[in-house]
Order: sequence, then C-alpha cells, then structure tokens
Amino acid sequence: MSSISPDVPHIDVSLVKRLIAAQFPQWADLPVMPVRHGGWDNRTFHLGDEMTVRLPSDASYAFQVEKEQRWLPQLAPLLPLAIPVPRAMGRPDQGYPWHWSVYQWRAGEIATHARIADLSAFATTLAEFLAALQRIDAEGGPPPGQHNFFRGGPLTVYDHETRWALEALEGEIDASAARAVWDAALGTTWTGAPVWFHGDVASGNLLVDNGRLSAVIDFGTSGVGDPACDLSIAWTMFRGESREAFRAALPLDRDTWARGRGWTLWKALIVAAGMPGTDRLEVEKSRRVIDEVLADHERYG
Repeated sequence: MSSISPDVPHIDVSLVKRLIAAQFPQWADLPVMPVRHGGWDNRTFHLGDEMTVRLPSDASYAFQVEKEQRWLPQLAPLLPLAIPVPRAMGRPDQGYPWHWSVYQWRAGEIATHARIADLSAFATTLAEFLAALQRIDAEGGPPPGQHNFFRGGPLTVYDHETRWALEALEGEIDASAARAVWDAALGTTWTGAPVWFHGDVASGNLLVDNGRLSAVIDFGTSGVGDPACDLSIAWTMFRGESREAFRAALPLDRDTWARGRGWTLWKALIVAAGMPGTDRLEVEKSRRVIDEVLADHERYG
C-alpha cells in the first residue's frame, strides 16, 4: 500500500461536483453522494442513480485509470459475470492531478458469508469466472508493473517484506512452517503463457445479489502474467467444502497453488506484523489466514 501524499487535494463531494460541471456538463445537475465503503485506494461517489465517479487517492493508483478504461470493455463480453462498465474518463482539473473515471453503477451488496446463500456454489461460480478470465486472449495486455504493484510477476518482489515480517513475528506464529510455505512458493515459477488475472480477488470486490455472486469489480490491479495472485480468496474467505469447490473448478497445477499460498502468506504476514494503517481486527484476521495457509500447505505440500 502507498502512503497518501500530503499535497493531494481533499477528495470530497465538492471536488466531484466541480469536476463533473467542468468536464461533463450534461451530468452537472445530477446529485453527488459518497458511496458507503467507497474504498481507500480510490474514492467513489454516486452520480445520480445510475453512475459512480471514481478518483484515485494517490499517484500510485492513478496508473490504473487508463488501463481499466481501455481493457474492461474488451473483457466484459467474454466473461460470465458483470464487471465495471466505464462511461467516461476525466482529466486532471480543479486542482486534482490525475485522470479519473465515471462508471455505470453496479447494483449488489459486498460479499459476506451472511449474504451468500450457498458458499460452495459461490466459490464455484467465482472459480469459473476466473477460469474464463484466464482463457481470454492476453496478447497486448498489461504485464506486471507499477500499475498493479507487480501482481502477476515473481514473488521475489516481496521476499524482503516477507522475511522482515517473519522475523518480526518470531515466537508469535510458527515461523519455521511459514518459511517453508514461502520457500516452497519461491521454488516454483509460472511456465505457461501470460494469462489475464484480476489481481485483487477479495470479498470487497465481489458483489452479491439474491444470495449469489453477481459481479466482480475493481480491476485496478489486473494484468497478464501468473494467475497465482488470484487464489488468495481460497484462504481469506473459503475453507473446508467451499475451498475444495473453488480448487476443483480452477484448472491450475500444484505449483500455482503453492504460489497462491505464497501470495496469501505475504499479505497476511505484513499485516500481522503491523503494516502501517492496520488495526486490531485486521491483525486478528491475518493471524487466522496464516493458520489456514500453513494447514493447507501441510495437507497438500
């Protein structure tokens, strides 16, 4: 995660209204309201009843705007679930320094266990979506880089952070077992052609309607490369039967699952070790995820 630069303007309703009035006057009369759970990497606002405005909160996230504008319309017809639909791209203006987006509003509730009718069916539907994404022609797609914090690339990018977190958590977790999981992940590589991946498959980016998965949103960290980063949901949201359903519906080899555990472990470790901006509940959740990953490695190797 990036720290927010002190010279970034305050992103609020007033700024959004000024940007819309200056660049999209046809929508200037529509009301603007903050979206509940509007995110941290980007600030999101309702624009009328049918659109949202999404503004990056830092330069490191601004790389993602033009990527989504270009690729989402090409991906959407080839996927079995709804994804964001760009309506317009704004430019720097009114003291705001980056490009920004207007999207079609996507109805649905953020995925939580309480809102999901059948977690195993949900897991299978999500896996089928990711498999369909991986089958899309990746020619010319965005490779790992700054735009997505190198997701889809080699895990070695995060080796220093992971080793630091393991040292910080020595005596609090089974650090020896965690090192074995990490080393196993580093010992494998993606040998296939690059494939499309989402990059941040988390409950907050999955929408539920009538108890079922209805849409996958926020493709800011998407790209083409190794799809292992999309497997983290197996340990952060699923367990037991639902995890097995997710695993069974994704045609990925044992090494890719090992790297998936590595991606999951990296993030859980740095949060558990006190990554800036984390709170007690996040730390507790990360400790549980670490336990799930270690148990899964013990079972599947």
